[in-house]
Amino acid sequence: MPITDMIPWRRREPTRRGERDLTPFEHEMDRLFEDFFRGRSLAPFGEGWGAFSPSVDVVETENQITVSAELPGMSDEDIEVSLDRGVLTIRGVKSEEQKEERENYYRAERTYGSFQRSIPLPAEVKQDEVEAVFQKGVLTITLPKAEVTESQHKIQIKAGQ
Repeated sequence: MPITDMIPWRRREPTRRGERDLTPFEHEMDRLFEDFFRGRSLAPFGEGWGAFSPSVDVVETENQITVSAELPGMSDEDIEVSLDRGVLTIRGVKSEEQKEERENYYRAERTYGSFQRSIPLPAEVKQDEVEAVFQKGVLTITLPKAEVTESQHKIQIKAGQ
């Protein structure tokens, strides 16, 4: 491949609106990425290169903030929730074991991983009234909002001597 094919300012103009011809270098990079990821699972906590990161929904109403996290296959003992300086943190450890036994055949696979999600809260909350409920693989955290007080205070300036 001639080096001039890799010079960006010598490319041909697009053939159709929004489309352009790929250079041989770009075709080769696309092929390398496809070959590298072929056959590898990127699914959460699955085989291959996956890492578990739970889906999280944050809903704010006038009186509270509700955070829901999907944690399938986990128990409440595997999860830790903390609140520090306006940041809600959900930590956990997930382990899974699969066994398959047949005549003259035995297969066992174990996966293990930890996760942490930190969510900055959009408002001040009453820390002593926060509730967390784990049911059917969904962690729901209810954070009542603290009352907003007018914090503006006028300070009188004294003349120095």
